[in-house]
Amino acid sequence: MIAIARFQVQLKDALDFRSELESVKAVLGEAAGFKSATVGQNLDDPTLWVLTTEWENVGSYRRALSSTRAKLEAIPVLARAIDEPGAYE
Repeated sequence: MIAIARFQVQLKDALDFRSELESVKAVLGEAAGFKSATVGQNLDDPTLWVLTTEWENVGSYRRALSSTRAKLEAIPVLARAIDEPGAYE
């Protein structure tokens, strides 16, 4: 399954935000069932960002988000995502 989280960030905060997303990617990357992740900035609207992660299954994804480290380090960033469905088969 893939999980997509999109964000809107002011240009002045772009460098710091990329670093935050890379940290989230590293935290999630340690979880069982993690396959890959990509961080990207939109080419047409540079205030838009995406974190795309791939998982063995939805259970792996949900367990990764419920870990203590994810709750402390990843969830505060992910909570800033645009409110839209983001989990896909």
